[in-house]
Amino acid sequence: MPAKPRTIDAYLAKQGRAERVALEALRRAIRAAAPAAQESVSYGIPAFRLDGRVLVWFAAAKTHCAFYPGAHPIEAHADALSRYDTSKGTVRFDASRPLPAGLVRKLVKARIEEFATRRPATENARRRAAR
Repeated sequence: MPAKPRTIDAYLAKQGRAERVALEALRRAIRAAAPAAQESVSYGIPAFRLDGRVLVWFAAAKTHCAFYPGAHPIEAHADALSRYDTSKGTVRFDASRPLPAGLVRKLVKARIEEFATRRPATENARRRAAR
């Protein structure tokens, strides 16, 4: 079994050109929307953490790319996402038609706001994030 990637760059290096380009654009949009978030790999896929908790994930699958901002941002921006295949916490899109940066920004900001209204990260989560 191949080793799981330990960095986003290692994950992206294993992807096809179209997927890598689409996911790099998504990565830049996430970073712009959440500059304090830190890159990581969680469950074997790229993620961004904020205050020790995973903020969002993204990945490539066999037939699509996916962005995982959680259920709340998807519900909050259902109209803007109407042209995409969505489920509870997932937005699927074709690599040849990446998510617009403005839409990614809205979803990430909604996730950050959701975090702000929930309980704060535990001390253990902060320590894990600092590693």
